[in-house]
Amino acid sequence: MRLVVEADDYEAAVRFYRDVLGLPEQAAYSGEDDARVVILDAGRATLEIANPAQKRMIDEVEVGQQVAPRLRVAFEVDDTATTTDRLVAAGATQVAPPTTTPWHSVNARLDAPANLHITLFQELHTPETRTTLPGFTTNP
Repeated sequence: MRLVVEADDYEAAVRFYRDVLGLPEQAAYSGEDDARVVILDAGRATLEIANPAQKRMIDEVEVGQQVAPRLRVAFEVDDTATTTDRLVAAGATQVAPPTTTPWHSVNARLDAPANLHITLFQELHTPETRTTLPGFTTNP
């Protein structure tokens, strides 16, 4: 899956996501009329589908109030606190500090370049360990 985001300040967005967050550049293309795109490797992609009640609950746990727009981009990181500090220093706005969630991850919320509301998350358990914990199942 590839997520395509239009950024009014292209250079700032590339600098933030590639150079500060550290997403490796896979390719870049340019065309007529200063058309430009960079493709950054964000690892594997998943599509998380939540009903309105779940979305509200996630906002309450991570932020304490409803803040997320309909779409939110989440990046898995090795250290949520350190990455949050680095991204805020590079121009992101912290919406909520790193918080340990009931689903055993450390999550932080930021408003970032290209008008993206993002979550940084650090998993505290492997997927295998998670399936042994109460409340973690998969739908048949």
